[in-house]
Amino acid sequence: MPEHPAVYTHGHHESVLRSHRWRTAANSAAYLLDELRPGHSLLDVGCGPGTVTADLAELVAPGPVTAVDAAPDVLETARASADRRGLDTVRFAVADAQDLDFPDDSFDVVHAHQVLQHLGDPVRALAEMRRVCKPGGIVAARDADYSAMAWYPEPPALEEWLELYGRVARSNGGQPDAGRRMLAWAREAGFTDITPTAGVWCYATPEDRAWWSGLWADRTTKSAYAALAVDGGHATGDTLRRIADAWREWGDEPSGWFSVLHGEILCRA
Repeated sequence: MPEHPAVYTHGHHESVLRSHRWRTAANSAAYLLDELRPGHSLLDVGCGPGTVTADLAELVAPGPVTAVDAAPDVLETARASADRRGLDTVRFAVADAQDLDFPDDSFDVVHAHQVLQHLGDPVRALAEMRRVCKPGGIVAARDADYSAMAWYPEPPALEEWLELYGRVARSNGGQPDAGRRMLAWAREAGFTDITPTAGVWCYATPEDRAWWSGLWADRTTKSAYAALAVDGGHATGDTLRRIADAWREWGDEPSGWFSVLHGEILCRA
């Protein structure tokens, strides 16, 4: 068992899965795509509902893909997504990113998106990803950096949201500013051939603002994060409702802009 367990701050409320299902290989793993070849074996760590997994599986087909997550329920969603797309090269399993139950040198590519920020020991997870990757293969990871997120207009309640979210995530054993630490973590995990980059999501069209603000308003009051914030003494229900209202107000602003910075690493095993 890992020495540094952590609680997944977001949980798997519909508002969280709404965000995860939007993710594709194009918008969440573009930095990796040039490395993929048909026939590659691939491990997707922390696959969630499996939309990125399915895209990656199509790119490496007929190579086998193994998708793992710590939550059995969300694996059922991922399995259904693969079935709908007729992907018979993907298998799913429950696994701990910090203690992968695979032999050494098992995969050509090991991938993790928005996983390391939620772990108590991200360096151990990267070392495990390195261990199960074949010599010369690729370990790819991408994570957001909450303190580097930027938005306009700037209602005070959204600054309060950022401070509150960071406090809750850290109290659960995570590191919400993972993006800026990716290179350091990879070096600590023993990698020497590392290509660091950055990627951005931007929500500024009316449709994107409505979607992003709506899911965060719901997440702030209805998800596991909301329960952890209240039960942990970090916020009251009234505070969360006020922050949710600020999200909706920001979403209604015609000039609204929100950007999410990610750190990315391509590591040669």
